[in-house]
Amino acid sequence: MLRVVAGSARGTKLLCPDGLSVRPTHDRVKEALFSMLTNRINGALVLDLFTGTGALSIEALSRGAEQAVMVDCAEKSLSVARGNLEKTHLTEKARLIKSDYAVFLKNTDMRFDLIFLDPPYQGEFLKNALSLIADRGLLNPDGLIYCETEGEPPQEATTLFEVLRDKKYGRARVLLLKEL
Repeated sequence: MLRVVAGSARGTKLLCPDGLSVRPTHDRVKEALFSMLTNRINGALVLDLFTGTGALSIEALSRGAEQAVMVDCAEKSLSVARGNLEKTHLTEKARLIKSDYAVFLKNTDMRFDLIFLDPPYQGEFLKNALSLIADRGLLNPDGLIYCETEGEPPQEATTLFEVLRDKKYGRARVLLLKEL
């Protein structure tokens, strides 16, 4: 069961249809992540790239983030995220964008306080996203990036950013990064 862990929407069960090619972040990982971000959430501008169900940005909004930009290339994912925003009454604080992650990163003029990156494990999505974020300066000063991957993190995670946290939760490897 996918649910909001804390904040204004605490306990709300989120939609995650069977067959959706999304790996929702488990409550245990969300609790650990948001305990690290406690002092950074309030008033934050959040980017949730590869948003899937929208669970991470919804959790941030529930805990006091100002706005979330939720990007995914799959209409099915955006439909589920939209439904979850409606269930949590957080629709007015979110902007859903149907776009390829690279196209969005290359074209946005926004700068973010928190960036959530939970791309498909196969492929070079995380490597490419981190490179684009660094090249375009999309992270505000003191901003943080949360990454979820499997196995070794891409070299870009350690050469372009400082690793504040690196922890394994089952098959998922979680990184918390800031600019060098």
